[in-house]
Amino acid sequence: METHEMDVLSDSKQEILGNRTGIMTNPELSIEMIEGAKQTVPSSQGDATEMAAVKAEYIEEAVPIGSSPVMVEVSENGESVGQFDGLAVLLDKLGERLAFERQGTRLYEAFLQKCESLTLEDASGPSVEELRHICEEELEHFHLLQNAITALGGDATVQTPSADVAGVLSHGVMQVVSDPRTTIPQTLQAMLTAELVDNDGWQMLQDLAAELGQDDLEEQCRKAYEEEQEHLEKVRDWLTSMTMDEASGSTEGLDAEIDASEEEEDIRSAKASTRSRKSKSSGSSKSKSKKKKKR
Repeated sequence: METHEMDVLSDSKQEILGNRTGIMTNPELSIEMIEGAKQTVPSSQGDATEMAAVKAEYIEEAVPIGSSPVMVEVSENGESVGQFDGLAVLLDKLGERLAFERQGTRLYEAFLQKCESLTLEDASGPSVEELRHICEEELEHFHLLQNAITALGGDATVQTPSADVAGVLSHGVMQVVSDPRTTIPQTLQAMLTAELVDNDGWQMLQDLAAELGQDDLEEQCRKAYEEEQEHLEKVRDWLTSMTMDEASGSTEGLDAEIDASEEEEDIRSAKASTRSRKSKSSGSSKSKSKKKKKR
């Protein structure tokens, strides 16, 4: 590649990386844009009140998201198994956690791939082994929920209403984690969001199982909740440590730039002083030479 082409690519990259989202970087154009917005004529009549009325109609006529979990006929000796009050609610929340643990496993798999590709050397961040351990526990929780749903006479492949909502909620987190442009701290921020939701979800499921007299399920949820708390603390600690290290590094980098700038200024001053002395010395020599010639 020729030097000119490399310079063009370098300039293009710098242009992309430059943050131009703030209007204060160009106050003159900002004023023009604001004035233009004020002078723009609305494309239609009406205001937000009419929009709210239309939305209200949609809300009133909307059908629910999904439907109640489908019960699979499970019986022993001709007797129905798993029937009790609140079963539909429990199956719905089990389906929610099932969907979230499935996504949680995929989140950690994507995070693992990113860390392996970057070959991390930062001791304050997560190690590949630690992330793999959490990923394995997320998968174990997924299987736990599968078995719990089946034991209650439900269908673990059904997408319950709460599972549908959980899938939409976690979609944004997956986009951040799988984006090749996001840094490890940015990825940890997304993982923290997922872990906070997951912890509250397991706690609610544990309380619900206790309320409905499902002692075995309550104990399983308690154990999973404890493991999820460990995940949360690790992710929180990694994010905090890497953020603090990044802030310290930025300060050190700024100090280094200031020191380098001062050093360059001292060098320029020294060179200027040297040139000044040489100039004076040269001028003095020329003056003496002229006086000798006159004599």
